[in-house]
Amino acid sequence: MSQQSEVVLSIDRVAVHFGGLIAISDMTFSVRKGEIVGLIGPNGAGKTTAFNVVTGFLKPTSGEVRYRTTSLNGLKPHEIANLGLLRTFQRTSVFTERDVFQNVLTALHLQGRAKLWDTLLRTPREVSSESEMADQAREILRFVGLETRADERAGTLPYGEQRLLGVALALAGKPTMLLLDEPVSGMNPSETARFVQLVKKIRDTGVTILLVEHDMPMVMGVCDRIVVLNYGKIIAEGTPAEIQNNREVISAYLGEGKKRA
Repeated sequence: MSQQSEVVLSIDRVAVHFGGLIAISDMTFSVRKGEIVGLIGPNGAGKTTAFNVVTGFLKPTSGEVRYRTTSLNGLKPHEIANLGLLRTFQRTSVFTERDVFQNVLTALHLQGRAKLWDTLLRTPREVSSESEMADQAREILRFVGLETRADERAGTLPYGEQRLLGVALALAGKPTMLLLDEPVSGMNPSETARFVQLVKKIRDTGVTILLVEHDMPMVMGVCDRIVVLNYGKIIAEGTPAEIQNNREVISAYLGEGKKRA
C-alpha cells in the first residue's frame, strides 16, 4: 500500500468519556484509500467505542473524525452512511423471516431512485428500477457467494452465511468504506477462511476497510496495517509483522490485558 495514498478516514485526538469512565483517552490514526486496517486490543480496550464514534452512534467528548473532507462530528448514522461509510455489527442484522434475495432487495430499495408516485402508478421508470434492483441483488449475492441460497429464509442459514448476508446488505448501500465489527466471531475455520477471501475481494473493488476483530490469525492474514488499543490509548501501529513482534502489544495481551479479557 503506497504511503502516498489518499487519507479517507482521519481520527484526530478523539476522547470518549462516560461520566467518570474514560473509554477512549486520546486516539489518533488514519486509514488510507484501499487499505485493510485492523483495530485490535484486549476486551475493554475501546475498540467498539471507536467504531461507534466513527459511525455516529456515539458523540466524542473531544477531538474530530473526518471522512475525506467532511467532519463527522454531530452527524447522524444515516447521514454518515450516505457519505459512503457503512458498517456491519457484531450480531447479525438480517431480516430473518424474509428470504435471502428479499433481504438484499430491501436494502437496495433504500437506495432506489423510484419516487412514491412512480411506485403507486407503476410507471415505466418504476418498473425499470425494480428490474435493475433485482439484477443488482442477484449480482451482490453472486459476489458474496450466496447465489444458491437466494430462495432460502435468512433465519435458517448457518451462522457464517448469515454474516455473509449482513455484508451483502452493507454492499447494497454502495460503500466507499466498510467497517466490519467482529466479522468472524463465532465462525468455524472454513467459514473464517471464506470470509477472509471475501474481504480481499471487497477491497479489490476499491472499497477501503476498517475492521475490529479478536481472531488474531485472521487479522494478521488479511490486514495491511494494524492499530492496537489498550485502556483507551493507541499503544502501537504498524504492519502485521511489526505488531507481532511489538513488546508492548505482547504485554497487553499476555499481561494486564489478559486478565481483563
